[in-house]
Amino acid sequence: MISQNVHTEAVQAALAKYKERKMPMPSKRRSVLVHSSVETYTPPDTSSASEDEGSLRRQGRITSTPFQSHSNVEPWLNRVIQGSSTSSSASSTSSHPGGKPAAASSTATATTAATVLADLMAHIQLDNHSAPPDVTTGLVEHLHHERPQVASVRGVPRGYNSSILETGDGVPVNSRVSSKIQHIIVKQERSIDSLQQPDPNQPKPEGNQVNVLKGEPVGVVTNWPPSLLAALQRWGTTQPKAPCLTALDTTGKAVYTLTYGKLWSRSLKLAYTLLNKLTSRNEPLLKPGDRVALVFPNSDPVMFMVAFYGCLLAELIPVPIEVPLTRKDAGSQQIGFLLGSCGVTLALTTDACQKGLPKAQTGEVVTFKGWPRLIWFVIDGKHLAKPTKDWHPQLRDASAEIAYIEYKTSKEGSTVGITISHASMLAHCHALTQACGYSEGNVMNRMHVISIPYALMKVNPLSWIQKVCSYKARVAVVKSRDMHWSLLAQRDQRDVSLSSLRMLIVADGANPWSISSCDAFLNVFQSRGLRPEVICPCASSSEALTVAIRRPPELGGPPPGKAVLSMNCLSYGVIRVDTEEKLSVLTVQDVGQIMPGANVCVVKVDGTPYLCKADEVGEICVNSGTTGMAYFGLLGITKNVFEAIPVTATGVPVSDQPFTRTGLLGFVGPDYLVFVVGKLDGLITVSGRRHNADDVVATALAVEPMKFVYRGRIAVFSVTVLHDDRIVLVAEQRPDASEEDSFQWMSRVLQAIDSIHQVGVYCLALVPANTLPKAPLGGIHISETKQRFLEGALHPCNVLMCPHTCVTNLPKPRQKQPDVGPASMIVGNLVAGKRIAQASGRDVTQLEDNDQARKFLYLADVLQWRAQTTPDHPLFLLLNSKGTVASTASCMQLHKRAERVAAALMEKGRLNVGDHVALVYPPGVDLIATFYGCLYAGCIPITVRPPHPQNLATTLPTVKMIVEVSKSACILTTQVITKLLKSKEAAAAVDIKTWPTILDTDDMPKKKLANIFRPTSPDMLAYLDFSVSTTGILAGVKMSHAATSALCRSIKLQCELYPSRQIAICLDPYCGLGFALWCLCSVYSGHQSILVPPLELESNVSLWLSAVSQYKVRVTFCSYSVMEMCTKGLGTQTDMLRVSEFNCSTQQYADIQMTVLKSVGLPGTSAFSLFYTFVSLFFIFGCFLTGPDPTTVYVDMRALRHDRVRLVERGSPHSLPLMESGKILPGVKVIIAHTETKGPLGDSHLGEIWVSSPHNATGYYTVYGEEALHADHFTARLSFGDTQTIWARTGYLGFLRRTELTDASGERHDALYVVGSLDETLELRGMRYHPIDIETSVIRAHKSIAECAVFTWTNLLVVVVELEGSEQEALDLVALVTNVVLEEHYLIVGVVVIVDPGVIPINSRGEKQRMHLRDGFLADQLDPIYVAYNM
Repeated sequence: MISQNVHTEAVQAALAKYKERKMPMPSKRRSVLVHSSVETYTPPDTSSASEDEGSLRRQGRITSTPFQSHSNVEPWLNRVIQGSSTSSSASSTSSHPGGKPAAASSTATATTAATVLADLMAHIQLDNHSAPPDVTTGLVEHLHHERPQVASVRGVPRGYNSSILETGDGVPVNSRVSSKIQHIIVKQERSIDSLQQPDPNQPKPEGNQVNVLKGEPVGVVTNWPPSLLAALQRWGTTQPKAPCLTALDTTGKAVYTLTYGKLWSRSLKLAYTLLNKLTSRNEPLLKPGDRVALVFPNSDPVMFMVAFYGCLLAELIPVPIEVPLTRKDAGSQQIGFLLGSCGVTLALTTDACQKGLPKAQTGEVVTFKGWPRLIWFVIDGKHLAKPTKDWHPQLRDASAEIAYIEYKTSKEGSTVGITISHASMLAHCHALTQACGYSEGNVMNRMHVISIPYALMKVNPLSWIQKVCSYKARVAVVKSRDMHWSLLAQRDQRDVSLSSLRMLIVADGANPWSISSCDAFLNVFQSRGLRPEVICPCASSSEALTVAIRRPPELGGPPPGKAVLSMNCLSYGVIRVDTEEKLSVLTVQDVGQIMPGANVCVVKVDGTPYLCKADEVGEICVNSGTTGMAYFGLLGITKNVFEAIPVTATGVPVSDQPFTRTGLLGFVGPDYLVFVVGKLDGLITVSGRRHNADDVVATALAVEPMKFVYRGRIAVFSVTVLHDDRIVLVAEQRPDASEEDSFQWMSRVLQAIDSIHQVGVYCLALVPANTLPKAPLGGIHISETKQRFLEGALHPCNVLMCPHTCVTNLPKPRQKQPDVGPASMIVGNLVAGKRIAQASGRDVTQLEDNDQARKFLYLADVLQWRAQTTPDHPLFLLLNSKGTVASTASCMQLHKRAERVAAALMEKGRLNVGDHVALVYPPGVDLIATFYGCLYAGCIPITVRPPHPQNLATTLPTVKMIVEVSKSACILTTQVITKLLKSKEAAAAVDIKTWPTILDTDDMPKKKLANIFRPTSPDMLAYLDFSVSTTGILAGVKMSHAATSALCRSIKLQCELYPSRQIAICLDPYCGLGFALWCLCSVYSGHQSILVPPLELESNVSLWLSAVSQYKVRVTFCSYSVMEMCTKGLGTQTDMLRVSEFNCSTQQYADIQMTVLKSVGLPGTSAFSLFYTFVSLFFIFGCFLTGPDPTTVYVDMRALRHDRVRLVERGSPHSLPLMESGKILPGVKVIIAHTETKGPLGDSHLGEIWVSSPHNATGYYTVYGEEALHADHFTARLSFGDTQTIWARTGYLGFLRRTELTDASGERHDALYVVGSLDETLELRGMRYHPIDIETSVIRAHKSIAECAVFTWTNLLVVVVELEGSEQEALDLVALVTNVVLEEHYLIVGVVVIVDPGVIPINSRGEKQRMHLRDGFLADQLDPIYVAYNM
C-alpha cells in the first residue's frame, strides 16, 4: 500500500498549529447558489490531470542510508545531500476526519451583542476539522447550528435572534453585516501591524562561484551515419522487416506494427507526393524549406512518424501541433499566430482525424480563430502517389538548416516556435545513445518502440507495466503521473514483473514533486523485480532538449542523491538544509549528470547572466551541439535565450561560445549531479521572494482536497497588482460540495500556504466542475485561465480575496502635519510669490441696467407691473413628453391665478401673514402661480416634490418630514395628490391624520384680491428652500426679498436676459437654481421660459434637445443627469433624428449653460460645447454661471488626495480633467479658504470655496440632523487677512487659478475649478478621496458594471456595484473591483457588494444618495446578489 504522503502530514500539522482565525463567510443570494445545476456539468475526468499532476504531493524527510561524503563538496551540501532515493520506506498515516464539527462553546451567552462579538473575535478557537461557525448571526445561540439551506433567501440563515448594534451616528444596524465588518477590521488591524518589512536576517549565498561544468566527451563511433535520414535509409533497405513502432488501441491490443521498410517506403511516397502532386495554379504548392503543419492525435504515432520523415525527405520543415477540437480551443489563437508567422499553408492529417474536425456549411474544415487559411491533406495510403523510378530524394549530411519547429507556450500565453537543426537532431541522438548505453538506439540503431496512447492510460493505468512485462522491454520512458496512476490500480495485478527493465526514464524528473511518485512506485514494485538503480529521472526543456539524465551504475553513474531543502531559503534563491522547521521543506532528487559533449553552468535568473555561487539557485544554461537554434522569426528574445554569454562576478565571459537558457531552476551538487527545484514558467516573485506554482499546488492538494475539489484541476498563477506579483489559486469544485464546506476548505488552504510558504494568497476562486480551459493533454491551460480571470470571464461560484494580508507595498499613510499659523502662511505665500486666491464678478453698482424692473424691490410688485404694462406677453410654455405644449401663462394669466390662490389661502385656509405654506405640485405652471399667490397673501412658500404613486413607502416620508420641519400651516396641491395624501397606501407609510389643512387649487372661484400684501422691509423672508443633500441632511434655507431680487438681477445680467429672449429649462423646480429659473427669473427679466420637466425625458429622451432645436433658443439650462440621459439614450436614435432634420446648428455659438451637481467632466459623446456650472444648493444660489471659452486643466489625482493641486499634461497617468466653472456672477466675490484653519489660501491651492454676494441666503431655517456642524455656514469670517467680510461657506472644494485670458475690463481672468463636495469626501489612510474618482475607476473595470457607489464604514471601504448581466458574472467582479481600486487609488477594498440594477438610490438631480445606500446595506435591506468580505 502506498505510504501516506509525508507532506500531507506537514500541512495538517501546520493547520493544527494555526489558531484558526475565523473568516466571515460571504453572503450569497439563493439563485446564485444554484445558478449552475449539477446536471449541466459532466463530472470532470479526475484522471485528466495536468501533465505533472500525479507527482504533486509533497515529500518530507525520508530516512535512508547516507553515502560517504565527497571531499570535493562544500560542507553545506554534504549536510543537504542525503543519499539514495532507492531505499525509502517512509510510512505514516494521517486521518481524514469527516465527522460532525465540534461545537466551540455550549454556553455562549453574554449581556450584549457587542461583548459577545468582541469575545468571539478574541477567543475563537476550534477543533482543527470543524466547520467554521457563522460569526455573522446567532451571536447568543450555540455557535454550532444546523444551517437551514432551503428556508433562507440567500445562503445564510435568517431565523436567528439577531441583536441590534448602533452605528456611529445612531443608525440601527443588523448585526449580521456589522459583525462581519467588525471581524474584517480586527483582521485588517492585525495585518497592518504585521506588514512585511524586508527581513534583515534573510539568507544570502555564501559559497564559492561555480564554474562551467564539462560533460564527458562524445565517443567516436566508426560507422555513425552522416544524418538521421541516412540511418533511416540504411535500416529501411537492409533490415526492412525489423519492427520500428507498435501502436496500441484503447483496449491495449497492438493494432499496427510499422517496420523500418514500411516507414522508409511510405515516407518516400509522401515526400514525392508533397513535392510533385500538389499544385496551385499549375505551380508546385510547396518548395524545399516551406513549413508544413502536422495535425495528428497522440493515439496515432504511426501516421505522425510517416508524416515527419516524409517532410524531412522532401526538405520541408514540419511544425507538429495538437488536433484542434473546437473553434475556441484554449490557446488555439496563439497556435494560429505561430502557423501564420511560419507561413504555413498546408496541414497534413489522417482520414479519421480530418473527419472529426469541425466543418463549415460547405463541408470544408472551418478556419479556426486566428489561424491562416490552410489546405488539409490526408496522408493515408490511397492518397499517396508512387515515386517514379528516376526520382530519388537528396540525402544531405546533417547541417545547421532547420529540420523541424517545436512549439512552446509561455506562462503569459504567447506561443513561440523553437527551431531544431538537422545537426542538433543527429548530435542529440548520439548523446542519448552514449548516455543511455543503447546498443540498438532510436531510429539511429533500429530500436523497437511500443507507444502507449494517453486514452489507453486513462482506461487502464497499468497498461504500460503490462507491456513492459509482455515485450520484455529493457527501457521505459514514463512521466511521474503514469507511475502515480499505476500505483492506484496495482492491487488487481499480481503477476507482473519489471525485472527486464534496465532503465526506467522519468521524463518529468525536473518536476521537484516527481520524487514522491518515484519513491512510492519503488516501494510497491521492488518486490516485482524492479531494481532501485533502474529509476533514471531526466531533465529536459523545449529550448535545450535533454539537459541531464541519471545513468545506471553499470554505465558508471554515481549513486543517486537527494536533498532536503528549506523552502524559506529557496524563496530567497539560497540552498540550505532544513534543520529546525520540519514543515516547510522541499525534498528533491537529482536528475543525473549532464549530457555527453555538453557544457553546463548556473546563472542568475534576472538581468546579466552572472555565474551563481555553489549554494545559490539559478537558471541552468547549456552549451552543446544538441540544443535548439532560435525562436522562429523572433530575433530579440532569441539573442537573450539562445545566445547568452555567462560572465563571472568580475564581468569576464566564461566562454566565447554562446549558451542556451533552459528555463530550469536548480543547482549542481556533489558528483556533478544536477538538481532541479522548479521552472522559470512556474516562478512567482512576491515581495522579492520566489515561489514555485507547483509547490503551492502541492500544499493546496494536501488539505483534504478530494472532498471538495478535483485533484488534477487546480491552477496557480500570478497577476501583477500594484507593482508586485499576487498569487491566484483557481480550482474546480465538486458539484456535491456544500457552500460552507468549500469555504472552509478555502480558508484552510490559505492558512496552509501562509504557514508553509510564508506567503499570502491574493485570491482563491472555486469554479463549477469542468469549466476551466483544458490543455491538449487534459491539464488546465494556465495562461487561458489567467486571461479569463483578468477579463472577468471565469464565472467562479466561490471567491475569497485576501488583499489586506497580501498587499504589503502600499505607500505609507499620510501623517497630518500640525496646523500652520497665520503669520507663517502669509510669509510662505509671499516667499513663494503666491497671490491670495480670490476673484470677483463684475461690480453690480457700476453696471447700467435700463430695465424698469429695477424700480421694484419685490417680485410680487414686478409681476403686477408686467401684468399692467405687457398683459399678453408670454412668460411660460410647458411641454409634455410628446413635445406639444401642455399649458402656457402670460403675465396677466399668471397674475390672475396668483390672486385666486391668495384669496383661497385667506378665506379657506384662514392663514395669517407669515404663515408657511407647502406647495406640493408636479412641475408646471400651477406651481409658479401658487408661489406668487403665497407672496400676494404674505405667506412663506415652500416647494415640495410630490410623492411617487408607485413608491409611496420611500417618497412620502420625505414630504411629511419637510412639511413638519418647515412648520407649514397649509398644503396647496392638486385633486389627484390630495387623494394620494389621504389614501390607505399613504396611511401605511405615514400618519395621515396629522397633515395640516390641505387645499385643492384645481377649481378655485375667480376672485379679485382686495389688497396685495407688501413686505415692510426687503430683509423679510420671501421663501424657504428645502433640499436633501447627498449626505442625507435635510436643510431649509431662508431667502429674503432682497436676496431674491439680487439673485434674479445677477442671472439677468450674466445671461443677458430680456423680454424678447427665450430660454429652455430642463431642471427640477423644487430647490436651488432650478427653482430660481422656473419661478423667479422669467417674472423678473420678462423673458419666455420653455419648461421641460426632466421626468418627461424618461419616455422621450430627445424632448429637451428637440425643444432647443424647434424654438431656436440660445440659452438652455439642464442638469448633468439630463445630459447623461440624452447622450446614452440618443446613441440609438441618431438616424431617426437626422430624418426629422433635427437641427442644433443654432447652438454653435450659444451658451449651453448647465448646473452640474457633481465635480466630474461631461460625457465625451456630447455633440455640443458644454460648460458646467456649480451651484451650492444650500447656501448660495446661482453663485457661478458659465461664460464663453471655459478652460480645462489636468490635475494629478494623487496630489489632490493630499489637498494639493499639481497641474500635469493631458494624458498623463493619474490625470483628472477639470473644466472651469465659468464666469462668476456680477456682484459675487469668491475666496479659497483652508478647510481647518479657515485662513485664505494662495493661487492654485485646494481649499473650500467661500462666497460673498448680495443674494446670499440669510441662514438656515432648520437643519435636520447636524445643526452644530453648520452653524457658521452663512456667517464665516477668515481667521486672518480680511477678517471683516462675512462669507458663506459652500461646502465644496476647489481652487482659483489666474489664466492668461483677459476679461471685458482688461483684467486677467481668474478661473474657478470645483473638485467636489467636502461632505462627501472619504478620509482613508490620512488622505482625502472623492467617491466619484473611485467609482469611475470601478465602472471601467468590467462591461457588466452599470453603476457603482462607494462609502466608508468605520475605516473600511465598501464598494457597491450594480450588475447589468447574468448573476453568473457576479463573482467575477469581486477581484476586478479590488484590483482596479488598488492599482489606481492605492486603497484596499474591505467589502464588495454586488446588487441588481437600480438599487443605488439616485435623487432627482442625478446625485447618488450614498448615505441612504450605506444605511440600507448595514440594515441588510439591499437584497444583494453577493457580498464579499475581503480579508
